[in-house]
Amino acid sequence: MAEQVSVPRHIAIVMDGNGRWASKRFLPRIAGHNKGVETLKRIISACPSRHVEVVTVFAFSSENWNRPVEEVSGLMDILALALSREVPKMQRDGVRLRFVGSREGLSARVKKGLEEAEAATACNTALSLNVCFNYGGRWDIASAAARLAAEGTSITEVSLSNALSMAFCSDPDLVIRTGNEMRLSNFLLWQSAYSELYFSELLWPDFDEAALDAALSAYAARERRFGKTSDQLAANTASKA
Repeated sequence: MAEQVSVPRHIAIVMDGNGRWASKRFLPRIAGHNKGVETLKRIISACPSRHVEVVTVFAFSSENWNRPVEEVSGLMDILALALSREVPKMQRDGVRLRFVGSREGLSARVKKGLEEAEAATACNTALSLNVCFNYGGRWDIASAAARLAAEGTSITEVSLSNALSMAFCSDPDLVIRTGNEMRLSNFLLWQSAYSELYFSELLWPDFDEAALDAALSAYAARERRFGKTSDQLAANTASKA
């Protein structure tokens, strides 16, 4: 019998489709990003009751700097506004906020906002929310390797894993991507090596609690083998019975 894990402890989400959602409604792309923030708030609120402990979201990739200037500027404004509005609620709800990614290229205002938000929520324990901002999986791996080399530390699987920007938490059990795209787009390339992948046809602003439950149900039906065979898992389960 397959070993099944009913609830993923750590979910990672590629929140794709904001721009397309707005375009379908003849709205500016930034309106889709604003709607996407509302969706994120709903999903974060829904996770604790579903026993999810960690959520990591891909908010702004290092490649997103190539988008139109007005869209990038709008995203920075959304971030600053969201921090000022949502951090007090996160404090009340016990959500710990961390920002993962390079701080290079960010304005002093944005950097200050990130630091203050992390400090204000540092003692919270109900849910961990990691926001990958100005992040890329290749950047993460290359930066970690460069630091190890500069220190004179041998680069091994263990040392590299411990040097990555997400070393403070476990790897994601489930990676969800919305928007009907089936790729990781340079998101958590190392950390998602054994993650279960779930692709939703819904655009991110349309992703709701029911869609989250569908993803969790799909995960519960998966067999996580980590290189082993189904027979080995069955034997291991039987030995524990």
